[in-house]
Amino acid sequence: MKSEVMKRKNLWQTYSEVQLEKLEKTNALYRVCLDEGKTERECVQKTIELARAQGYEDMKQLIKAGKKIRTGDKVYMDYMGKAIVLFHAGTAPVEEGMNILGAHIDSPRIDVKQNPLYENEGLAFLDTHYYGGVKKYQWLSIPLALHGVVIKKDGEKVEICVGEKETDPVLVINDLLPHLGAKQREKLAKDFIDGEQMDLLIGNRPEDGEEDAVTRRIRNLLKEKYDIEEEDFLSAELEIVPAGRARECGLDNSMILAYGQDDRVCAFTSLFAILEAEEVTRTACCLLVDKEEIGSTGASGMTSRFFENAVAEYILLNEGIEYNDIVLRRTLANSNMLSSDVSAGFDPMYEDVYEKKNAAFLACGPVFNKYTGSGGKSGSNDANPEYVAQLRKIMEDAKVHFQTAELGRVDVGGGGTIAYLMSVYGMEVIDSGVAVLGMHAPWETTSKADIYEAVRCYEAFLKAEF
Repeated sequence: MKSEVMKRKNLWQTYSEVQLEKLEKTNALYRVCLDEGKTERECVQKTIELARAQGYEDMKQLIKAGKKIRTGDKVYMDYMGKAIVLFHAGTAPVEEGMNILGAHIDSPRIDVKQNPLYENEGLAFLDTHYYGGVKKYQWLSIPLALHGVVIKKDGEKVEICVGEKETDPVLVINDLLPHLGAKQREKLAKDFIDGEQMDLLIGNRPEDGEEDAVTRRIRNLLKEKYDIEEEDFLSAELEIVPAGRARECGLDNSMILAYGQDDRVCAFTSLFAILEAEEVTRTACCLLVDKEEIGSTGASGMTSRFFENAVAEYILLNEGIEYNDIVLRRTLANSNMLSSDVSAGFDPMYEDVYEKKNAAFLACGPVFNKYTGSGGKSGSNDANPEYVAQLRKIMEDAKVHFQTAELGRVDVGGGGTIAYLMSVYGMEVIDSGVAVLGMHAPWETTSKADIYEAVRCYEAFLKAEF
């Protein structure tokens, strides 16, 4: 029999009417953020919009102006438009450490190749490449949208968004009809469709009767609407994502169904928490990064040094602090972090892949994962029990309900976050996050209660005095 201490509570049964009202307001804003942030660039733009409305200033502008940061000041620094870090200056010296909320804002998707446009038997396509861990077959025969930027040779940036407005056309990756799909059905799911077959259908109407008339019409449309040439695809970043808005899910409106909740459910709840923070003792930090789904590589991913550089700039801007390398090292080493990424929500339809008492359940609160990784904890940070004990006390004092979990059965599951990359500084880090059903699918499911409780969890963490 499970101990009473370890029993999970369904959050819906714990909230007052006032809390339920706050829950709905939080989730309404969350859905807006998901709708307006379907790419990492859009997430950064939305973050800046919300941050500036709460008095945050651009650190790059402060550096240019030679202005200093004082206690209570709120600043941000974006990196390449695809990652961002926010700081809320606390009353304690920064070298005593920060309370850091970290999450990633990239999501599995389909990308457009550099030389994508072609025509085949009267149909125009864009050649694609998938990004991150996707089940390729899930992306067939669903309405798709095209988001991103095209950078012209003169440096002009053209923003593209097709498929989201009611008046917009949508796009599609075709599947084979079942009448002719006998051989296809015999394949393993991973081989159901070849990556080179996942091309985006974008047109069928010819310009005239000449060769490649359909693609010529597409070229003309691109020139007419966006003033771009076909060769501009060479310097484009175009992402194919499910078309449509985030929706309430369930007859009881208790859940959210939306694209990209891995890991924007943790990113936006972390953002909401730091924006709501009125006064903090330790400097509060929210770090939203790119490229986690492909190993955190690249200049905007966590393996780069942009966060370390941003912290160095933040220290240098602080009034009364004489910057040197040891101050930076102490600041990072003395920090505490919640590395937030989604957990696999327990699904009774697939019960055999979970170890039930160590699984995450919807509507039971944010999840703490002492370790992640796969096999023998490969790629895991494995948080120290001293730190776990501190977090237990913080959550208990704030009356935040949480659960602990691991990602699937020991020999079955696995997955990692950015936690192990942050732990290189010697800071205390633990994996945390929100339970999700259908992780990495075009449409993922979360509980509205978990979203609200995650914000409460992150707010309590930012206020903590370690």
